[in-house]
Amino acid sequence: MKLKKLVVSGVVLCLVTTLSAQTKHGVTSKYKSYKGLVMAGYQGWFRAKGDPVNKGWGHYGNGNKFNADNNTIDIWPDVSEYKKTYKTEFNYKNGKSAEVFSSVDKSTTELHFKWMKDYGVDGVFMQRFFGVTKNKNTSKPQDIILKNALVEAKKNGRAISLMYDLSGLQPGEDCSSVIEDWKMLVDKLKITNQGEGQTYLYHNNKPLVAIWGVGFPDRPYDTRKIGINKLIDFLKNDPFYGGCSVLLGVPTYFRELNKDCLPDPYLHEIIESVDIVLPWMVQRFTPLVHNVTDHLRDHIIEDIKWTKERNLDYVPVITPGFSWRNLSLNHPDLAKYTAYGAIPRLGGRFYWDQMTTAISAGSKMIYVAMFDEVDEGTAIFKVSNTPPNSDKAHFINNDDMPSDHYLWLTGLGAKMLRNEIPVQFEMPKR
Repeated sequence: MKLKKLVVSGVVLCLVTTLSAQTKHGVTSKYKSYKGLVMAGYQGWFRAKGDPVNKGWGHYGNGNKFNADNNTIDIWPDVSEYKKTYKTEFNYKNGKSAEVFSSVDKSTTELHFKWMKDYGVDGVFMQRFFGVTKNKNTSKPQDIILKNALVEAKKNGRAISLMYDLSGLQPGEDCSSVIEDWKMLVDKLKITNQGEGQTYLYHNNKPLVAIWGVGFPDRPYDTRKIGINKLIDFLKNDPFYGGCSVLLGVPTYFRELNKDCLPDPYLHEIIESVDIVLPWMVQRFTPLVHNVTDHLRDHIIEDIKWTKERNLDYVPVITPGFSWRNLSLNHPDLAKYTAYGAIPRLGGRFYWDQMTTAISAGSKMIYVAMFDEVDEGTAIFKVSNTPPNSDKAHFINNDDMPSDHYLWLTGLGAKMLRNEIPVQFEMPKR
């Protein structure tokens, strides 16, 4: 009987060893868990006329143009430290041409990750949209930016992870291209196998992959028909490309299945198959209406209780503010309800209130939306307090705060999250 048990144990050990040897991921990472980290989303989608891609303006304006009539950003980036910048048709009051950066330039990525290290931002989730997964071009700009980010994350000791955004998925399509894209990234970019000292973010000692966009009523796709269950099963259980932890981005009111969430209990089935739940809270709370320290705190406490009962981890989303007036001007149905600074930054108080509230409510990890998104006014990187405003074009300023104000606050928030400094509910002064 003892011999039989020994043989069975040996077979199991051999099987585990074989599967471990087959996986294409690195054995471990400098970052073994999301817990204790403040991570930000990183769009990396800004293109400039004359940059290495040379396809005109992207995410700065409409139709490859960037001028007063074709402007989609509400915040102007502070480009005083960039090695490479590009002139625009906007001018400052002194007549000097206003310039912006391109995400494709390696020097841009170098600077952004240097800022993360300098200010203590723990790392970023690189956004990868569904449409990119269908593009088989191995030299597409999104891959160039991701390659640069992997290098700079390791060099600066910053955590990095991939977030698949299902925006753009249409009826009749499924998540199969995401599966193939992940295989490509693992094989060709070695995204989870960057060698000794790699900084790809692991959770529960497994590479963490995020999927965003399940359960939202404004999506054209039916969650039950896109194969989301197959994608999650692949990421968790495939013997070569799986063995991952999965984070799922869902609506704020996922628990109740109402308000901003589809009333489909299938969402709960999907949620219970992953490892971390991330409810999207941008535009859901505003200092103009809510007492954030009470309303958000109570909401997070209930979310954490719900997820703990299902043995899931939980990460709330915080944001500096929100403004997409210029982006919405081509959509009259939206523009009439949208003002500049619709969710005001209040000089950082709104952001700080969310940060301290999330921590005091029991959050062990935090997601910041976003690192670089100037088109929706959520960026935490360095932005200008003196944008090139004119009679024809308007941008919000930084409330007379230093351009690095939100990077600085984020670094302090990370220290509070890890109990390296006490939680300070009043926003600190510099």
